[in-house]
Amino acid sequence: MSDRETAALQTSPTHRGNGPVLVCGDHRLDLSTPKVMGVLNVTPDSFSDGGDFFVPEAALRRAEQMVAEGADVIDVGGESTRPGAAAVAAADECRRVAPIIEALAVRLPVPISVDTSKPEVMRAAAAAGATLINDVRALRAPGALEAAAALDLPVCLMHMQGEPRTMQADPAYGDVVAEVRAFLAERIAACLAVGMGRERLLIDPGFGFGKRLAHNLALLARLPALAQLGPPMLVGISRKSMLGALTGRPVEARLPASLAAAVIAARGGARLLRVHDVAATVDALKVVAAVAAAAQQDPAAQEESA
Repeated sequence: MSDRETAALQTSPTHRGNGPVLVCGDHRLDLSTPKVMGVLNVTPDSFSDGGDFFVPEAALRRAEQMVAEGADVIDVGGESTRPGAAAVAAADECRRVAPIIEALAVRLPVPISVDTSKPEVMRAAAAAGATLINDVRALRAPGALEAAAALDLPVCLMHMQGEPRTMQADPAYGDVVAEVRAFLAERIAACLAVGMGRERLLIDPGFGFGKRLAHNLALLARLPALAQLGPPMLVGISRKSMLGALTGRPVEARLPASLAAAVIAARGGARLLRVHDVAATVDALKVVAAVAAAAQQDPAAQEESA
């Protein structure tokens, strides 16, 4: 690990006990208990809901429904990052997401996130009212780091091996947890180096992004090792192919597996769960939070965890 990576880890809080508060524009997102990010893909080809919300009216109705179900953030994406998906030009992506974000920002009481890697889209989304950037490339695209620093918005840095179009062709690791941790530490350090405050950063292990089933399971089992990096951790496993591989279920029948993964992730340190099925996940996380609160009040449990 480089000196810069080590410095980033030494200066990052661990966020245990009373969790962090993420400031997203006028919104304050209390991450002391795990929260839910609702997925809103305004694309024709996303793996789970491609085309369902491509029409603006349908997208607006879906966002309102997710907030009514308990979503704490709405994540708007205009380009599918599923394996084999076609690339989308920045101008087309802006045309997809900016009007939706603008409409949602004035009618919803929660932060709006933009799921993009392109600096042009980041700027257009921020101008439209987005207050969080969710980047699968962790600000590695040309100009993205500089754009995010200038916008001064919170950013989620995700790990991905390869590129979306080819990432599942032959992913390989020596130690997937150590390599993902080192990558995220380097990206944290890169953000700090350009003046971004660490209180603005989140991390995401990138389940399914350049990873085989065994890699995904190892990451899920060892999430606490990634949570120790400091920034709050976002996890997106909802309906993903790893759950299909484990259960044999098609995308539309993966709710039970998605809930199990969300609970495991929350227990492992995830502070934000990116999901398609908001209401069910909100209920599951209420149970997680209640058990965690009971454990903190139980002297025996505290001695066991000491």
